[in-house]
Amino acid sequence: MHVSEFDYHLPGELIAQQPLQDRAASRMLVLHRNGQCWEDAHFRSLPELLGPGDCLVLNDTRVFPCRLFGHRLGVNALPVGAHNRHRGEHLSGEVEVFLTRQSAEDPLVWNALVRPGRKLPVGERITFAEGFAAEIVARGEFGERTLRFDAEGDLFALIERYGHVPLPPYIHRTDAPEDRERYQTVFADERGSVAAPTAGLHFTPEVLAACRDAGATVAVVTLHVGLGTFQPLHEETVEKNRLHAERYEVTPEAAETINLAKRRIAVGTTSTRTLESVCRDGRVHPGRGETSLFLYPGYRFQAADALLTNFHLPKSSLLMLVSAFAGTALTLNAYNHAVAERYRFFSYGDCMLIL
Repeated sequence: MHVSEFDYHLPGELIAQQPLQDRAASRMLVLHRNGQCWEDAHFRSLPELLGPGDCLVLNDTRVFPCRLFGHRLGVNALPVGAHNRHRGEHLSGEVEVFLTRQSAEDPLVWNALVRPGRKLPVGERITFAEGFAAEIVARGEFGERTLRFDAEGDLFALIERYGHVPLPPYIHRTDAPEDRERYQTVFADERGSVAAPTAGLHFTPEVLAACRDAGATVAVVTLHVGLGTFQPLHEETVEKNRLHAERYEVTPEAAETINLAKRRIAVGTTSTRTLESVCRDGRVHPGRGETSLFLYPGYRFQAADALLTNFHLPKSSLLMLVSAFAGTALTLNAYNHAVAERYRFFSYGDCMLIL
C-alpha cells in the first residue's frame, strides 16, 4: 500500500483553532460497518447508544507543558549556577525545545525536537530561566536531540512553570492559559504525554455519568502520547514505516473490567493501540511496557469492538488505523461527507463513532 492512498481534501478553515465553549457540544458522525453507512449525530447522544455489557476504555494520560522557549548560550558555556551570576550576558538567538520523551535511566535526560536545529550542535547550552538550563548531549534522526537538564529545584515544577501547552502545529496561534485545562481530558491523571488523547476531550463528568447510567462500565488504561503523533510518515510504502515507541500500562483491575464486557469501545486511537498491544487470544492482559504497534488495513483487531475517535490528518498513521478498523473506502467516503457537511477537524474538532 502507498501512503498516498490515505489522502483527502480538507479546506483549511475546517481545522478547529479553538475548543468549543462546551466540551460535549461537538458533532459526532456515526459509522455502521455492517451497513456500510453513516448518520450525523451529536456527542451528547453517546449514552443513548450504550447499554449493559458495554465498556468504555479511556486513556488517562496527562499532557504536560512540554514546549520550552529559551536562548542559546553557546558551546561549553558556564553551568547554571555560574550563568546566574552573569545572567543577561552572552545570550544569543531564541530557541524552541519540544520535549518528547524522558529517559528511563536518568530523569534529567530528555529526547526533544529543537529549533533552529542546524544552529544547535552537540555541546550547545540553552537557558530557559534563572536556574533552568540544558545542554545538548547527542543528535538523533529527523532533527531530534538529547538534552541533559541543569536545574535548581524540581525539574517538573520548572517545566510546569515555564513550559507551554504543546498545541499541534496545525493550530496557528500561541497557547492561551485556558488551553492548560481544555487541551486535557477531565479524567487525565498520569503525567507523560506531549499531545492529548483527543477523543477523550469531548467527555464531561455529566456525560460519563450518563454512560454509566445507561449500563456501561468504564475502564482506564494509560498510553503516553509521544513524538509519533506529530511526525509524518517518511516512507511512501505504508509497510516500510515504523512508529516511535510509547509507554503504556494496563492494571489488573482495568483488564478484568474490559474482559467482562460484551462490547469494548475504545475511546481514541491511543486506547485502541494499548488494547491491541496487550490482547492475546481475545483477552486483555495487564502489564506495562512500550508499544510501537502500527495498525493499518489488513490488521485483524482482537480487542476493540467499537471506536470513538476524532478526525485525523491526511496520510497519517492515525487515519490508517481508522481505515483498518472501518475499511478504507468507508472511512474516506465518510471523511468526504464530513468535509461537505463542514465538520470541525483534528484535535479541537468533532468526532466519529465507528460501530
